[in-house]
Amino acid sequence: MLKIGVLLSGCGVYDGAEIQEAVLTLLEIDRMGAEAVCIGIDDAQHHVLNHVNGSEMAETRNMLVEAARITRGNIKAIQEIVPADLDALVIPGGFGSAKNLTSWAFDGPNGSIRSDVKLFLVNLVNIGKPIVALCVSPIVLAKAFEGSMIQPKMTIGSKNGPSPYSISDFESGLTSAGAVTVDCPLGEVLIDEENRIITAPCYMMEARISEIQQNIQAAFSALKSMIDAE
Repeated sequence: MLKIGVLLSGCGVYDGAEIQEAVLTLLEIDRMGAEAVCIGIDDAQHHVLNHVNGSEMAETRNMLVEAARITRGNIKAIQEIVPADLDALVIPGGFGSAKNLTSWAFDGPNGSIRSDVKLFLVNLVNIGKPIVALCVSPIVLAKAFEGSMIQPKMTIGSKNGPSPYSISDFESGLTSAGAVTVDCPLGEVLIDEENRIITAPCYMMEARISEIQQNIQAAFSALKSMIDAE
């Protein structure tokens, strides 16, 4: 049985992993007859936000503990995972990618990436494992491979469609970090065959949950073809 890793940065779009993207990812993994290997970070998240009004809350939360809410407790810390044991990895979006896995939300493309996350991703690519990055998560890959010989070709969405974010600013940031960006509308995916990276805009664009499901299904269709071609 295939084992597909799912890297989660917490639980909640504004301070962790995007829950709908994460759950739809788990659904697609099950539908392809694979086993989901959920992966978290045993450390405090940057901050905790009230998802009703956006205000910061005076408390701390652990990314691994929070992500376990999504996975029904079936999750391992990133240090417990051997990259060679996985057949692929998926990184759902959410502000946790820009606040917890990296500091992009605060420092832009000049920000840092957690050393454990960088090592994990570099090891995966070095042994040829496919990676699917949804929504804003291409920034995590860009920071992981910044300054290396790897120049991932990725999409962060489209400047020609409605988005709650500045797609052009994100594209500029990814380019400055060494990635190659391609404008991609909601519903489509971008496949970097050389580096075995698949990216999909998802909630970087204005979308209904049904459209997010279709976009993630398209990403998994590309992933299945990539794995089958091995």
